[in-house]
Amino acid sequence: MYDVIVVGTRVSGAPLAMLLARQGYRVLAVDRAQFPSDTPSTHYIHQAGLGFLKSWGLLDRVTATGCPPVRHLNFTYTDIDIRGMADPADDGIDAVYCPRRTVLDKILVDAADEAGAEVISGFTVTGLLRDGDRVVGVRGRVGDGAEKEFRATLVVGADGSGSTVAKEVGAQVYEGSPAACFVYYSYYEGVDWGMQHRTGFGEQQFAAWPTNDELYLVAVMRKRDRFREFRNDPDAGVQEIVEQIDPEIGARLKDSGRRVEPFRPMLYPDNYRRRSFGPGWALVGDAGYHKDPFTGWGITDSFKYAQLLADLAGESLAGGRPFEETLPEYQRERDAQSSSTYELTTSISELSLTPYYDSVFRATSMSPDYSKKFFGLIAGLYSPDKFFGEAELAELYELVDFPVDARHVSKSEAAL
Repeated sequence: MYDVIVVGTRVSGAPLAMLLARQGYRVLAVDRAQFPSDTPSTHYIHQAGLGFLKSWGLLDRVTATGCPPVRHLNFTYTDIDIRGMADPADDGIDAVYCPRRTVLDKILVDAADEAGAEVISGFTVTGLLRDGDRVVGVRGRVGDGAEKEFRATLVVGADGSGSTVAKEVGAQVYEGSPAACFVYYSYYEGVDWGMQHRTGFGEQQFAAWPTNDELYLVAVMRKRDRFREFRNDPDAGVQEIVEQIDPEIGARLKDSGRRVEPFRPMLYPDNYRRRSFGPGWALVGDAGYHKDPFTGWGITDSFKYAQLLADLAGESLAGGRPFEETLPEYQRERDAQSSSTYELTTSISELSLTPYYDSVFRATSMSPDYSKKFFGLIAGLYSPDKFFGEAELAELYELVDFPVDARHVSKSEAAL
């Protein structure tokens, strides 16, 4: 009998298992993958996410893999160009990192194992065990082996957007919107462009950042209705998008860039929040909450809400408040804390800006100080309420002498 069973041991499940095991609970963590293994990902970890790794004693392991730090960021939207970097976080973190998931996930799984969690890789969950309407465990098997059953006080699904646990418990979506785009990405040699996040005219984007093994991840994004034509010749499609957005970088890609691995095509899952708790179960990471990867918040949010769930579930396991109080609080807090990044991400991931965001970002690009605040906002270090505050925006527009008829200080006013 375990205190907690965690299904899925990547960037949500492994930290959750590690944190609960460090509290002294008996934890079983299972995943159908064997580690190290890959999974589609932005790779991007914001300063706020790196802060969790540092607090867990794992940041040095990530940096020791040779993944380069990034200390200058570039965000463009059509002809709007914002450059800079957030101030260092309170814990001194002054960079972002984009480690490969073969590297990061193995570090996290190993940390869970070292903390005392029992980790079973290659384990496929085939169903949940129930006592009445309460989930009390899982059943599954390793490979073609015999089916086994494991019981626990709490079962947590950390098994991604296609979560088996979410399907088994019938977790309903209560907020959502359709995904807008597809992405193709791969790894390249001969590319040294610095950090790029470039959205051009024609509703298309490319992004690039350094990762392990002296490689760059290069990704392109377009609306979903163009997926079929793009996949006929993705190398030509990547070249075309980069050239159209930045001819100079496009020429450098053509002259010296070389793709060294297969493409990873991905049609984004929809944006959603699912009910993430019930009798004997909870969901964390993409199993319970997913948004477009445009702002690169997936890994950081996974860390943040794994920590939140570990704290609240640990309170109940210790004999404090019952799960009937702590698990609803987990969902409420997750939704409240993620509301601003969720709204921002779904608003700008359409690859076209509303008048409100156009004016805010355009004015931001004209102020080095506000550009620094912008990257602090994206990094999770600067309050959205202050960045998008009406008084703050009015002051920004005045400072940069922005055209009066284009000044929007609220979304509702911009929609009139």
